[in-house]
Amino acid sequence: MAGTEPFRFYTEHRLIQLLGLRASNLTELHRLLHDVPGACIFYHTHHLFLAHHFEKPVVYNDFANWVDEALREEALGERLAAIDLLRYTTIRGLREDIIAVIDQHMQAPGWTDRRCPPGDEFYFAKSRSFPMPLGLEAHDPEQFFRTIPNLTPASLYFHFLEARLRLGRQINDFSAWMEAHGRDDLAAAIDRLDPYSLTLQELRDEIAEIGHRYGIA
Repeated sequence: MAGTEPFRFYTEHRLIQLLGLRASNLTELHRLLHDVPGACIFYHTHHLFLAHHFEKPVVYNDFANWVDEALREEALGERLAAIDLLRYTTIRGLREDIIAVIDQHMQAPGWTDRRCPPGDEFYFAKSRSFPMPLGLEAHDPEQFFRTIPNLTPASLYFHFLEARLRLGRQINDFSAWMEAHGRDDLAAAIDRLDPYSLTLQELRDEIAEIGHRYGIA
């Protein structure tokens, strides 16, 4: 990204697609997790961040919710919910660790495979993203921070969560652009934010606060 390029803010429309795959017990979930596309893993660990952009559900991870509620595997649900998404820069790494947690649980002495009640099966899905320009641009850090309060939750989700993990980026789009403009200090400050501990509205406010802290906005 050239330092002279403006930051063009995007939003996205998302199309949810069922994959025609379902699991009724942990063995089936474990087997299918190896084969479903990466977009499926991303969807089931991230879509609630956008769906609940104004509040924090108890657990964001669909896999954790299902094994807890449908299979009554509370201990496994807690371990899956405790996976720190901020540690990952690839879907592959996230997938492998989810499978490893389930592996360890299934190998415990005395474990038996429970089948969920009829109608409570886990249905695998994925989302397709259709990025669209939001109609907002920033040509320098000052204009960037003035624009942040106007961003939609979908735009924040696209540039901060999706760009980093689903696209295999080491940092979010905002920090990458700041680095290209020679503002490594602002890039690092933004990248230190943990989007998984905040709602998207809180994330927007925290980014705006960085601008105030550095005397830019």
